[in-house]
Amino acid sequence: MLTPGMGKLSILFGDGPIRFPDPIGVGATASLLLAVFSEVFCSILLISGIGTRLAAIPLLITTLVAALIVHANDGFGKQELPLLYSAIYVVIAIAGAGKISIDNWIFAKIRLTSPPML
Repeated sequence: MLTPGMGKLSILFGDGPIRFPDPIGVGATASLLLAVFSEVFCSILLISGIGTRLAAIPLLITTLVAALIVHANDGFGKQELPLLYSAIYVVIAIAGAGKISIDNWIFAKIRLTSPPML
């Protein structure tokens, strides 16, 4: 999602007018901002293993909007990839990042330094 997000980021900071779909009715600029936040910021968090469960939620919403609203009339060929990503984000949101993530390292440090619960 980072690669399409970078394209949207260039649209956001480009010189021309913003022409972007408004699938949820918040305006083209707001829709673009939400997509850029999800596809760039949340993708970077997910790749780096920081806040992976929370970062997966906006990505899940973005891919579901793309599959079920933006490409609703385009057939399964256009919906397949966003739905596949959606399934992956559901698994990440439920399972978390795993043992070699920064999340795991941070929470392990917190568990070691926090006083025992009585």
